[in-house]
Amino acid sequence: MANTTNFTCRMDSDVKAQSEALYGELGVNLTTAITVFLKESLRVGGFPFDVRLSKPNKETVAAMIEAERIAHDPSVKKYADVEEALAELKR
Repeated sequence: MANTTNFTCRMDSDVKAQSEALYGELGVNLTTAITVFLKESLRVGGFPFDVRLSKPNKETVAAMIEAERIAHDPSVKKYADVEEALAELKR
């Protein structure tokens, strides 16, 4: 038998209840679900899914600012549609 230990975690009671219901439908309890998560984390060497900031990086912010500037610059040539822009590129 594996050597086991207790693990205590504080969480929102609604999150716990919803998680217990979800994993119960999958046929496992919350302890088993957490164990699966932790074992998969060990297997892949980190979170077993992408963890990202929801804000763009500096380069993306700079590109967005530049696009906004171009969109409002009256000296920048505008095209009526994609076909017109592609025709200009082919010249």
